[in-house]
This record gives sequence, C-alpha cells and structure tokens, in this order.
Amino acid sequence: MPVLFVNKERVDIASNVPGDTPLLWLLRDSLKLTGTKYGCGIAACGACVVYVEGQPVRSCRTPLSSLRQGAEITTIEGLKTKEARAVQAAWVKLDVPQCGFCQSGQVMSAAALLAKNRRPTDADIDAAMSANLCRCATYVRIRAAIKEAAKALA
Repeated sequence: MPVLFVNKERVDIASNVPGDTPLLWLLRDSLKLTGTKYGCGIAACGACVVYVEGQPVRSCRTPLSSLRQGAEITTIEGLKTKEARAVQAAWVKLDVPQCGFCQSGQVMSAAALLAKNRRPTDADIDAAMSANLCRCATYVRIRAAIKEAAKALA
C-alpha cells in the first residue's frame, strides 16, 4: 500500500486506487482538501499547484504512480512557511483576489518564488508566475503583492 505524507499527515493509499489517478483527485475527493482547484486538467492554468518534495507541481497532471513512497505533499491548507504568511498577508492588504478561484495556485507559486529569491525583479516574478492564469486578470495586483511580501521578508 503506497504511503504519502500530505501536510505532514500520513496517508495510506488503498491498493485499488489506479496509479494513473491524478494527485489532485486524491487531495480533493479522498482527503477533502478542496483548496487546490481543478481549473483545466492539462497543467496550463496553475489552479492546482501543490508542492511535491518542496517543488511546485501541477497536481492535475501528476499521477500517483509518479510519486515516490513517502513523498511529502504540501497543499495550500498546509502551507505554513514564512514566505507563505508574507504572501497571504500581502494578498489581503492589496485586495488581490476577485473571484478567488486561482488564488491557491497563485499563492503556492508566489511563496515558492520567494523561498528561492527574496528580491525578485519584475522579470523574475513574470517568469515564476507565467504559468498561473487569472481569469479576472489581477496580474498587476499579484505582482504588487509579491513585491510587498518580499519587502516584508527583507
């Protein structure tokens, strides 16, 4: 029986769960962690971003069979880093979301960027966030919030 650690909690995956099941469906349907969203199903929008072993991945296209035994998965519900707290505070301060649908993926990607680069340029932000789509087009506020979060972390 495969074992994962989701938000630091052990998850035993039943042997009858097909290996080609996307990680997203395990998170949302089995574990009821609905902060990770289904947006497109083809890894193009970023609404489904989670961390696998600390790296952002598109959970809609990550089959369970691709995960190593004991892999560490972090969802928006379990994101507790100082970068995440700074990003979330900046999101609220600058009133980033409109519909909010893409926000968990945006926050996950922004926190990953700031974990690697505490002083991102506009080009760094654009590159890191380019695969995260916002249907409401709040890209200017997203960039400003990332800069605000970076300032808070300095």
